[in-house]
Amino acid sequence: MPDTTTTVPAPAAPDFANWSCPLPLRDHPRVVMGHGGGGAMSAELVEHVFAPAFGGPLLASLGDSAALTLGGARLAFSTDSFVVRPLFFPGGSIGDLAVNGTVNDLAMSGARPAYLSCAFILEEGVEMATVARVAQALGEAARRAGVEVVTGDTKVVEAGHGDGIYLNTAGIGLIPAGVDIRAQRAAPGDVVIVSGDIGVHGVAVMSVREGLEFGVRIESDCAALGGLVEAMLAVTPDLHVLRDPTRGGLGAALNEIAVAAGVGVLVQERSVPVPDEVANACAILGLDPMYVANEGKLVAFVPREHAGAVLAAMRAHPLGARAAVIGECVADHPGMVVARTGLGGTRVVDLPIGEQLPRIC
Repeated sequence: MPDTTTTVPAPAAPDFANWSCPLPLRDHPRVVMGHGGGGAMSAELVEHVFAPAFGGPLLASLGDSAALTLGGARLAFSTDSFVVRPLFFPGGSIGDLAVNGTVNDLAMSGARPAYLSCAFILEEGVEMATVARVAQALGEAARRAGVEVVTGDTKVVEAGHGDGIYLNTAGIGLIPAGVDIRAQRAAPGDVVIVSGDIGVHGVAVMSVREGLEFGVRIESDCAALGGLVEAMLAVTPDLHVLRDPTRGGLGAALNEIAVAAGVGVLVQERSVPVPDEVANACAILGLDPMYVANEGKLVAFVPREHAGAVLAAMRAHPLGARAAVIGECVADHPGMVVARTGLGGTRVVDLPIGEQLPRIC
């Protein structure tokens, strides 16, 4: 009989030859911590490895969630994984993060979050009481956020091959009619608003993990932002961009928006709300608060004619009480974020290469 076997060609390796960026991925034949930091190295990994492998126009926007049309309904769909260490920290836990992180990614598209899946990856030997405590925190966070966990999975890895508990959640929500929120809609003239103090979550986690004392107790800002977004949309559905500045902080989020829309962003550095305890901790440790992670804040690009009313609505909500205008979207220096300092000079707020504080979510 003739040989009918078919040889399947090996998948083509990524073409490293044409890559260029600061500290390119080709300089790292193995994964390093910076690839998970939400900065330039993460972007390279997605752009040159994952996006070509997966393809598809819906993935191309690379937003916090995907906006899909299914059966006549507009849905937002997102997934996120959580590897924070320690599992419990002032103001929250990995269970709270697993809910709020995914809920917030959905809310940044204007969606009303509805349902979550949840997967637990457990290390052999972790105490059952710890698993139960995380599960309880996750369930309580879901009820506070107004979402329901409807499906899930559990896997166990051998002792020494994990770090206690890792979580993954995915979520779906409905996008209201007339709402089109995405990074590509940022336009010159837009007012940039942040919903409150930045850098709190990253410093809170670091203080516990490293056993640092800063004279005051710093608690994570971990919170679900769906209610705040609804209050903003009640003023106008024409919000151009929403983004929750988690890994890589506010600096990374602004850079991602500037690049996606091909616009410049001008930030008034003195207007960025940084609490004293965060500023002091960052000064001691040589960190920039602009790049420290948040888990209960958002940054909004709002048409100038609506900015005053949107800001007032934010300040009337508990999660936006310290909202502030921090800058504007400009036609100059497209794809770049520039901060005007308190001394009247300017500095470039670049996309961070790696990560100042690993494993903070």
